[in-house]
Amino acid sequence: MLEIRHLETLLAIRDSGSLQEATERLHLTQSALSHQLRDLEVRLKTPLLNRRTRPARLTTAGLRLVALAEDVLPRVRAAELELHRLSLGRAGRLHVAIDCHSCFQWLMPTLDSFRKDWPEVALDLSAAFSFAPLPALNRGDLDVVITSDPEALDGVLYAPLFAYELVLAVSSQGPLGAAQAIAPPDLATQVLITYPVDRGRLDVFTTFLDPAGVEPAGIRTAELTPMIVQLVASGRGVAALPSWALDEYKNLPGLRICRLGDGIWRTLQAGIRAEDAESPYMQAFLEQARRTSFETLPGIRRAD
Repeated sequence: MLEIRHLETLLAIRDSGSLQEATERLHLTQSALSHQLRDLEVRLKTPLLNRRTRPARLTTAGLRLVALAEDVLPRVRAAELELHRLSLGRAGRLHVAIDCHSCFQWLMPTLDSFRKDWPEVALDLSAAFSFAPLPALNRGDLDVVITSDPEALDGVLYAPLFAYELVLAVSSQGPLGAAQAIAPPDLATQVLITYPVDRGRLDVFTTFLDPAGVEPAGIRTAELTPMIVQLVASGRGVAALPSWALDEYKNLPGLRICRLGDGIWRTLQAGIRAEDAESPYMQAFLEQARRTSFETLPGIRRAD
């Protein structure tokens, strides 16, 4: 069976032009080099060196293996270098999926800053609105899932990023326009405007309406936060969103922002595999995410 050392030997013979120079390059004795060549010729059942010439020349079979060495050895060395970088935590893959439409606001600056400091980490970003991201994380298809709805899965850990308040955007001219705080029954007569995701992944249902057994009068979906805000301001419904996502619209005519109950606070978390928890680039990404969030998002606080 061919081994890397055999390819290195044949390449050294070709490049040096003589067995003596090849032994010096490979730090072998001439006896050890000859034994290695004869052993390989026996295995392959073909001569690799024409020993009748002076200096000895590689045969056609030997030159064929040299061509293989020129292809394989650089790739092997590149792989060894990559593995060394991986062992140091400087290289790797970071495929991030978000389970939160409004997360783009802080995640894109986070990735831009991270990319500058960790150029050897391959970055990718997916919006996990049409598939279940946490099982994909567990399978190894993803490396980080940004979510406020963690699930207990073997091998998956959750790192808190920050806490945010869930608030309700209403029309200032609508029936809830003068309310100081919203109770679940208040939404029984309202059209709730949400992102197009399963209700089990929406905080307004899991933490506010479902525990009270309340259903909104109707549900309407919209893909983009600006679209949702405009629909609310024009009296088409109400929408529960993170306070930071509504901050830039707080002075929009026709829009009012109300507290839900006594205040509903949620924690945004990064789901990661336990095996990656101590990776230097993973730790750096989590720290960068927290730092960027507190630099760019109003109204958030440290997670407990």
